[in-house]
This record gives sequence, C-alpha cells and structure tokens, in this order.
Amino acid sequence: MLEIGKPTPQFTLQDQNGVVVALDSFKGKKVLIYFYPRASTPGCTVQACALRDTKSELDALNVVVLGISPDTPKKLTNFINKQELNFTLLSDEDHATCEAYNVWQLKKFMGRENMGVVRTSFLIDENGNLAHIFNKFKTKDHHQVVLDVLNDQNSE
Repeated sequence: MLEIGKPTPQFTLQDQNGVVVALDSFKGKKVLIYFYPRASTPGCTVQACALRDTKSELDALNVVVLGISPDTPKKLTNFINKQELNFTLLSDEDHATCEAYNVWQLKKFMGRENMGVVRTSFLIDENGNLAHIFNKFKTKDHHQVVLDVLNDQNSE
C-alpha cells in the first residue's frame, strides 16, 4: 500500500518516442504521475489538454508531468501530436507499473466487468516520496485540484 511520506515504487518505461524513462532520474523535482485509461478518449483528452495548458504554472512549481497508460508508444505519439501535448507520456503495456501503484483494478461499465486503469494521480516530492494522492476529481478539474494542492504546499 502506498503511504504519504514514503518512497514510491520505482519504474522504467518507454515514452512516446521509445526512449526509456526512469522515475529516479527526476530526483530534485516534484513529479506528477497521472494514470489514465486510454489515449484519445474524451475524458483522457480533456485531462491531458488541461495539464498542457497549465504547464507553465507547473514548471514554475518545479513539477514534471508524466502520464501513464497501457497504450503503445505509437498510440501515445499520435495522442501527443493530435493534442499538441507538452509533457511525457509513458507506455505501461503490461500494466506492471499500474499494478505497483494499485490503479489496475476491476472496473464495471454498462454491466460489464473488466480490468483497467482507475484514473488516479500521485504527487511525488523532490526526494522520491509520496506527497499526495489525487483520486477524487473530474477530468476537467484535475489540473486545478493539482495546482491548488501544490500552491497550498508552497504557502506552508
């Protein structure tokens, strides 16, 4: 179970360009990892575009954004190009990272059950410890919920 103040599970995944990205390469920065079900779907697009549009605010707060889904790198590239996203998307095709963060769960939709990503975000501090879990938000408000928490942390 993930605990606030404790180290988060490490991972190494391919980004949209097939380049290997390791979480521990971001030490010294805050990292917002947001898990989403599938690229180019309506909710995921709204969420990604809002993060795109607040990137300068996130940069000013020393935050790197990493989106993770079970999509292939090719699908991620298409999503980035179509939506002009300005942050890294990572491919977790075997959903091992999703499982490590406990977001790969049984979901029910229209009477059917299947395993999939439960939309959740994690804020990791500069030392690699979990600072906040975001699991109650609407896709259109996700970016503002994240900014509010970051601004509250900065004012403490």
